[in-house]
Amino acid sequence: MMTMRLAPALRTVLVAMLTAAIPAGAIAAPFVTGGGGEGIVLAAPPGFADTGLLASPRPQELAESLTSASNPILVFAMTDADLRRYLAVATPKGLEHERVSEPQFRNFVSDSLCELGAPAASTETDFHKLLEAQPVGRASLLAELKKEPNLVSIVQGERLPSEGGLFNPKPIYILATTTLSLQRGKALQLAVYSGYGSPEDVGWITTVTSLWIEELQRLNR
Repeated sequence: MMTMRLAPALRTVLVAMLTAAIPAGAIAAPFVTGGGGEGIVLAAPPGFADTGLLASPRPQELAESLTSASNPILVFAMTDADLRRYLAVATPKGLEHERVSEPQFRNFVSDSLCELGAPAASTETDFHKLLEAQPVGRASLLAELKKEPNLVSIVQGERLPSEGGLFNPKPIYILATTTLSLQRGKALQLAVYSGYGSPEDVGWITTVTSLWIEELQRLNR
């Protein structure tokens, strides 16, 4: 199974890990990656910088902690304005050098999402009450963004251990979108992460995900 992991994605230690500033001009330009099928054109959305240009190995270590072991990370990028927000592109181990058929892709989607269950019944975008009722560290499927033959996109959320001490506990919530896509015979997983403090964070992460999907589809027509 290849679903992206949420915790410890946005723990406060992240800022301490990224001691190196993102250099000017580090905005990720489109590039072609090989593997099964035709070459795939990848690019981070506007406002994100490719951490591969940083000298520190810590961003790569964080990226590798977000997905199942040995799944190759193709892109890991962060916003220079808010280190709580970042994204990653990975491809499943064992399929990175194969041309993936539509039946194979459907099996991949089923295996990746089978443990998440159904999305929340509520149509509201404030998921705090739902996440408060979940065990700490348990990812919950909050909403389904897209469901097409060659693309599925969902929103997940998670409650992390509280900060602030025994007498002033402060809950910590995180959001992530996971998009499984078949592009030119290659299975990809796109993930966008954000801290969750208000409905605006839900709007931000869903908008970025939708725009990113549209751009990758445009680049790989």
